[in-house]
Amino acid sequence: MKKEVVFHAIGRRKCATAKVLVLNTKGNLIINNKIAEDYFHYNLNYLKEIQAPLKKVNYDDRYQIIIKVFGGGLTGQANAIKLALARVLCSIDNENRRPLKLEGFLKSDARIKERRKYGLKKARKASQYSKR
Repeated sequence: MKKEVVFHAIGRRKCATAKVLVLNTKGNLIINNKIAEDYFHYNLNYLKEIQAPLKKVNYDDRYQIIIKVFGGGLTGQANAIKLALARVLCSIDNENRRPLKLEGFLKSDARIKERRKYGLKKARKASQYSKR
């Protein structure tokens, strides 16, 4: 029996973290033990976003991709998965790095929610000013 070649990478966005494992067998995209379409409730925007790095380098159905994602909401999770998939595709073949970098898939988006400041209701929202 052949050993499966395994590649892995981690992607983060906001509070979401995605761990991607790539096996050397044909298969589906599985997120938290569900098919990707079921996990993202058949939302085409999220599905296109996570499949964009795979389509850019023509790796649509070559590998079995298993993803564990936690934290944040669906948007943050989709962006974390996209970053992790791009990183794993670079580790599979170094030729993939250039097209993925030009498309901006290897850039980590470091924006997070701003912390609440004392004396304010939210990060920047203050009480209404009253003159009298």
